[in-house]
Amino acid sequence: MTSGRRRSVLLGGAAGALLMVIGSAATASAATVKTYPIAPGVRVNVRSGPGTNYTIVRVLPEGSSVPIFCQTPGTTVSGYYGTSNIWDNIDSGEYISDTYVKTGSDGYIASRCG
Repeated sequence: MTSGRRRSVLLGGAAGALLMVIGSAATASAATVKTYPIAPGVRVNVRSGPGTNYTIVRVLPEGSSVPIFCQTPGTTVSGYYGTSNIWDNIDSGEYISDTYVKTGSDGYIASRCG
């Protein structure tokens, strides 16, 4: 009897682990963020905040694509795709001018950064 009970516990534990893995996969796919290409032939400065007065933290190479987690107003910039004050948050503490990102819109396409 004891061995039968142990088997149930082990199977329950394995089934529980399987459900955790399945649950994690569903959560990961639900959190998938769309990426957008930067302007062709352009290297883009990534800044620590939404404006040209913020420090450059890195430079995106030509042909890069970026996620946009949120957007916020900042310094007005004239870039490849026009003139705008919209800045895209592409990572924690990293922003690029939306004028260098092909979003298909002149306005906001993501929620405002809070």
